[in-house]
Amino acid sequence: MSSRSSEGNLTIGVLALQGAFARHIEALTACGVDTVEIRQPKHLEVADLDGLVIPGGESTTMSKLLDSLELREPIGKLLADGLPVFGTCAGMIMLAADVSDGRADQASFATIDIGVRRNGYGRQLDSFEADLEIDALEGDPFRAVFIRAPVVERLGSGVEVLASVDDVPVLCRSGSVLVSSFHPELTDDHRLHEMFVGGLAT
Repeated sequence: MSSRSSEGNLTIGVLALQGAFARHIEALTACGVDTVEIRQPKHLEVADLDGLVIPGGESTTMSKLLDSLELREPIGKLLADGLPVFGTCAGMIMLAADVSDGRADQASFATIDIGVRRNGYGRQLDSFEADLEIDALEGDPFRAVFIRAPVVERLGSGVEVLASVDDVPVLCRSGSVLVSSFHPELTDDHRLHEMFVGGLAT
């Protein structure tokens, strides 16, 4: 880990199995980092990653694809070894220690000690946007897009809440793990991606 490209840039992998991974790549590129689409184990082997983004999508489908493509074990090892990761919406579910309302065979990486409920905010029709006050970000509130978002129901020790909606955490951090129940990639505001990238460079 902690490699640099020939131009000295950080390299971040984006799990590209489904969901809005292309929008994450656009945001990360705007932040000046190199990206690698992770679709097969060989993509992890070739790229010496500084970080990983697990995007939104459908968490049960994503879980099945991780197994069928034999990606779960190599990604799990990287995360266990401390690779920084940013999980959004379904990515939060994939990283949470406990998941409610999931399939019985659905597994997560359990890299952050939170408990979440899938689709806790309701169906697609219940999607909404909210302005978040995030102390870690300078400037205006962050406009957050929630689509079939998970709800954080439990916080473990050492988990920092960076933003909440109606006293429910929606942006959390623990060590090198950052998770959001919303989709920061669906706006032109790249400050959360910049914050994640900035943490890699220190």
